[in-house]
Amino acid sequence: MSTLSEDFLKTVPAEEMGLRPELWDAVLSHANKLVDAGTIPALSIQVQRAGFTTGTHSFGTLKIDGNEQVNDQTRFLIASLTKPMVAMAVMLLVERGQVALNQRVSELVPEFKGSNKKQITIKNILTHTSGLPDMLPNNRELRAVNASLMEFVKETAATDLVFPCGTNSQYQSMGFALLGPLIENASGIPFQKFIREELFIPLGMQRAALGLPENELDDPNIAESRVPNEQIGEEQWNWNSHYWKTFGAPWGGALATADDVSRFCRCMLMKGNGPESRVFHESTIRMATSNRLNDFPDIPEPIRRTRGWGYGWRMNWIDHRGSFGDLLGPSIYGHWGATGTLFWLDRQTETAVVLLSSQPYDRSVSPLVPLSNMISAAFMK
Repeated sequence: MSTLSEDFLKTVPAEEMGLRPELWDAVLSHANKLVDAGTIPALSIQVQRAGFTTGTHSFGTLKIDGNEQVNDQTRFLIASLTKPMVAMAVMLLVERGQVALNQRVSELVPEFKGSNKKQITIKNILTHTSGLPDMLPNNRELRAVNASLMEFVKETAATDLVFPCGTNSQYQSMGFALLGPLIENASGIPFQKFIREELFIPLGMQRAALGLPENELDDPNIAESRVPNEQIGEEQWNWNSHYWKTFGAPWGGALATADDVSRFCRCMLMKGNGPESRVFHESTIRMATSNRLNDFPDIPEPIRRTRGWGYGWRMNWIDHRGSFGDLLGPSIYGHWGATGTLFWLDRQTETAVVLLSSQPYDRSVSPLVPLSNMISAAFMK
């Protein structure tokens, strides 16, 4: 009998994992054209189904204006793909009885106190129902002085809610800022270390890091991100700065390869199993990846139905420009990242698609959506 480790994620030819070779070749050709045209500076793709993968396919250059090519060991700043990883670390604490989802955040993060903050629970943070803002009004100023995570936490405590907790759902990165000290205080372990030892290492995510350690600060194999307009000229704090690479923002600071992210997806699709042993309980995966907005009676029905959130996982918003793909149903879950990253998972077919790029996601439909559509269509039925 084969071991779990041997069965975790095998690299095979495209046809063996259920892809039509001619359509898969068209996917790779389109990806190459996106890079050649300058639409995306660098792109890394990994697709898996039922434990099989074609491996990592990489396109473009490490530097925006460079010549050295990215490869399967290239780390990308994955931005908000970090959120589901941090959320699943919190779910480990739930499994171990160290926190409860309906527990108030202020009980675990004493610095988080202020008007209307007391009622905010861990569950509110994970489902984006807290009423906290996505970014702080002085976000730019904090980054410019290389502020610590606790400075972001204190500023979040002093900021007004966008809406009363539990009455709506709106994306809130600053809620996830609280999960760093929350994990730390509940576990007694620095949150970056907890996530590395309890998630990254058990899943074999060898290049993943939430905050680069000192001995990896000068890693040359990190894709340079094309920064948005507001970050141009801000080399001391933009996405490519040492500050941001080492900061380890719980809302969007992880760096990883496509294979690292794909291994995380495989664990989710295997109902919590890792390469060597179980990492999560099956019920944890089921609850985290289903629409939890139905648990909140005061949230408007259209929001609950069309803008669903699990615990750190976004459901597929079919009518939204940021859907995971036009051919995917509402049961698909995943996440987007502002740096130009996307992953989605289909539990029914055990399929996951990881797209990591260095082109920021803006207000128009990302070129990753048509690419996702092509990948969906390439699978045999």
